Amino acid sequence: MPVRLAYKLYQISWYAIDWIYPPYCGGCGRLGVRWCEACQQSVSIICPPICTICGQVQNTNGLCLRCQRARPNFTALRSYASFEGGLRKAIHRLKYSRDLGLGEVLARSMIELLDHLGWVIDIIVPVPLSLDRLKERGYNQASLLALPMAMCLGLPYQPQALTRIKETRSQVGLSVELRQQNVAGAFRATTRCVQGKSILVVDDVATSGATLDACAVALKEADSSHVYGLTLARPRGFHDDDPARPAEDQK
Repeated sequence: MPVRLAYKLYQISWYAIDWIYPPYCGGCGRLGVRWCEACQQSVSIICPPICTICGQVQNTNGLCLRCQRARPNFTALRSYASFEGGLRKAIHRLKYSRDLGLGEVLARSMIELLDHLGWVIDIIVPVPLSLDRLKERGYNQASLLALPMAMCLGLPYQPQALTRIKETRSQVGLSVELRQQNVAGAFRATTRCVQGKSILVVDDVATSGATLDACAVALKEADSSHVYGLTLARPRGFHDDDPARPAEDQK
């Protein structure tokens, strides 16, 4: 795919920052690189068989049992790799330790995945944080992934298209049903931005997919044509009857 000038300049700016302030690998802490070759090679990439809608790993292709019982509101959801090992550490550094440069380098794998999927996308939108969390953290980690994707692909980046309008409790320890209830009605879409368009919603991690599904509800209510979800990672083997799984898709 052609590399857009804006994306190249964005990368150069991070290389300049790395030269002035040498980074540490987000996975292993190695000095001098944001995401080292060894950590990249250790990533467990998610491959078929997966559910054709939610992208959860399973034994056969086709719809998983949960999607058969209740089809999600998004068209499809995919994740690059398993939320474990060095990638898990890197996401935590991006999300909680202000290691902002990791967004650009981690987004490269998501760009490759999206190119392979062949989805027709009109605009790219990050999953929004609540105002309180945004003030507390100072940035939205989903935006740090979505922005370089949009620049590389030459697509409009429109964070204003989706707004979080409701504070939600932590999803830790909640079942799938309770997660869905927790984020129900939490988002509002801007019709003028999304009407008739195919939307890619970007996040760092999907656990149950409840957050992305709630985003899709808001976008469909604003008359978007299709809603796709793409995340960097997801835990393997999340089940309805396993509420103790980590709730990393909670914003």
